[in-house]
Amino acid sequence: MKRWIIGIVVVALLVVVGGPFVYFHFIQSDPPPRLTVDSVTTSSTATAGTSGTTGKRAPLAGTWKVGSGSVARYRVKETVFGQSGTAVGQTKGVTGSMTIAGTKVTAATFTVDMTSFTSDQSQRDGQFQGRIMDTASFPTATFTLTSPIDLAPVPADGAKATYSANGKLTLHGTTKDVTFPLTTKRTGDVIAVQSDKTVVFADYGINNPSGGPASVGDSGELEFLLQLQPS
Repeated sequence: MKRWIIGIVVVALLVVVGGPFVYFHFIQSDPPPRLTVDSVTTSSTATAGTSGTTGKRAPLAGTWKVGSGSVARYRVKETVFGQSGTAVGQTKGVTGSMTIAGTKVTAATFTVDMTSFTSDQSQRDGQFQGRIMDTASFPTATFTLTSPIDLAPVPADGAKATYSANGKLTLHGTTKDVTFPLTTKRTGDVIAVQSDKTVVFADYGINNPSGGPASVGDSGELEFLLQLQPS
């Protein structure tokens, strides 16, 4: 009988410790790499010599809208019985626009459809849509620029540049003043804008995603890549 009890305990330990190890290292897909402006696409009206396309490039000043290839993501660390992994969900449900006057971004508003986030686990998605983000009550997240961004000196086509965007982020029904660090690159008629920022769940009244054996810290990362095109 004693051997049976010991055997049951050993098996239980293998399931508790070995199960998460097998899941994170052999079953769960690797998290996608971080978003980057280097993945920017080009349009048919790109400047001559840019990725083999020809044509006249649209002027910088004007209205630019969110185009295809834009994506928003969340990225959080998960720990299950001592084994850690990274959970990533994303959506292409991003809309919005920015206005440039001269060499300054004078206005910008972007909206993310929170109901369209998906990951590699349907159970996680259900928790995200339900008790964590309550997307039935708060279906969108928005960012509105509150101070101009001076782009001068305007970088050459294909060159990266960094800026800061001050504005108001509304997430889970709570609005906070935030500053997003931006990395940008214009390629032809596409302006790529990338950023990632740590979000503390409690600041936005978000329930900690931890549940069952899965433990998550008090914050996660918000990432986005916008591909803006002339409106």
